[in-house]
Amino acid sequence: MLSKKLQQAFNEQINHEMASAYLYLSMAAYAHSMNLPGFAHWLELQFKEEQGHAMKLYKFVNERGVKVELLPIAQPTSDFQSPAHLFEEVLNHERKITALINKLYEAAVDAKDYAAQVLLHWFIEEQVEEEAAASEILGTIKMAGEKGHALVMMDRQLARRGMN
Repeated sequence: MLSKKLQQAFNEQINHEMASAYLYLSMAAYAHSMNLPGFAHWLELQFKEEQGHAMKLYKFVNERGVKVELLPIAQPTSDFQSPAHLFEEVLNHERKITALINKLYEAAVDAKDYAAQVLLHWFIEEQVEEEAAASEILGTIKMAGEKGHALVMMDRQLARRGMN
C-alpha cells in the first residue's frame, strides 16, 4: 500500500504525464498548421507515449491498493514561433518532467517504498532517452536551418519514427 504522501505524489505525476500528452498534441497541431506532417507525426507519437506513461503510473497506484485521483489538466500552450522554438520547448518540457520524476523517486526513497523505486527506475531511464531525442532533433534543426530543403528533409526523417 502506498503512503498517503506517495499516493498524492503519484496522482500528481499522472497529471503531469497527461498534461505532457496534451502539450504534445498541441505541438502536433502547430506542426500540422506549418505544413510539417513529419514533425506532427513525431509529436503525435509523443502524445501516445505520454499517455502510456500516465497509464503505467495509474496501473501501479491501483495495484498498490489505493485510489487514483485524477486532477484537472491545464490548457497547453499552442503558439510556437518556429520549428526550433518548438523543439526548444520539447527539450525544456522533458527536463521539467525529469526533475519531477527525480523528485518522486526521492519521495519513494524517503518512504522506503522499494516497489515504487523499481518502477521509477524505468521512468528515470526513459527520461534520459526523451531528453537525448529532443536535444538531437533541436541540434539538427539549428545546424540545418529552418527553411528550404533541410527542413523538408528533417520533416521526412521525423515522419519515419515508429516504422522500424
